[in-house]
Amino acid sequence: MKKHLNTLFVTTQGAYLSKEGETVTVKVENEVRLRIPVHTIGGIVCFGQVSCSPWLMGYCAQQHVAISFLTEYGRFLAKVQGPVSGNVLLRREQYRQADNPEISACVARAVLTGKIANCRKVVERVLRDHSGKINADAVSTASKKLAISMRRLQSEPSLDILRGIEGEAALTYFGVFDHLITSQKEDFTFHERNRRPPMDTVNCLLSFMYTIIMHDVRSALETVGLDPAVGFLHRDRPGRPGLALDLMEEFRPFLADRLVLSLINLGQVKGKGFEKKENGAVLMDDETRKTVLTAYQTRKQDEIMHPFLNEKVTIGLLFHIQAMLMARRLRGDLDAYPPFVWR
Repeated sequence: MKKHLNTLFVTTQGAYLSKEGETVTVKVENEVRLRIPVHTIGGIVCFGQVSCSPWLMGYCAQQHVAISFLTEYGRFLAKVQGPVSGNVLLRREQYRQADNPEISACVARAVLTGKIANCRKVVERVLRDHSGKINADAVSTASKKLAISMRRLQSEPSLDILRGIEGEAALTYFGVFDHLITSQKEDFTFHERNRRPPMDTVNCLLSFMYTIIMHDVRSALETVGLDPAVGFLHRDRPGRPGLALDLMEEFRPFLADRLVLSLINLGQVKGKGFEKKENGAVLMDDETRKTVLTAYQTRKQDEIMHPFLNEKVTIGLLFHIQAMLMARRLRGDLDAYPPFVWR
């Protein structure tokens, strides 16, 4: 369990939260692990097998401290909140700002800066660690082009032009993605990004990872009271979680792409774990899916230094922290949204 910004995250399985005076007490196996005054926090997020006493839930509702319950894997389940909620004000502010082209472009520029910076980091890491195994000249050129794309983002005010720069950066990045695969080339070769359905093993892995990250980001947005459907870069479309897609941009290269490359390059997934259907679609079998999910959950437990908060956080909590930072940006507590940039 850990407190970030003004939210208490409880990830220890079997933890029990109760009220002692005006304090939240967290016990694990009848041992008190934490006491924290309710007035110092704005929310509590419980992952998995974490339970709360009715007295604590009632008291937190009175104090406007929301308690959210998520599965151990981060899927949003429910939220306990008092009758007067500030979320409606936050959502109205989200809708107003999403209707403003200039603000939408500012937020889009921030998330795209995070995405392209993290793409470049993926490329640079492989270049640093495996330059002898790859086409280093092509990868190095791609890194320089991505740096140019990042600079161009900062001077373009139009949302359409920003999307164009993103498209060019994606072509550059995925143009060298096959070079980043250093083993099992006979089974894992990347030509281009394809989906719905994925037509090769690499795209099958990428699409699966993007889907589960999108669900985690969507849960995080629900937790902080934002509407996952109303985005800034991704505009409104029925059934599309626009803001969740916005916020996951910075996590695609850092979390999904890196994990897919590791699974392939370390031999944790094999070509025999995939099946090609008559229509050309490639599907992974249950055992491979379990391997990918286990690796993802393990990765989420790793700690990194958050570049904006300047404190250690688990990767699994990054979605919630970025969602909180987005909410603070919309409330006006921050001048700009600080994307997660991998260092």
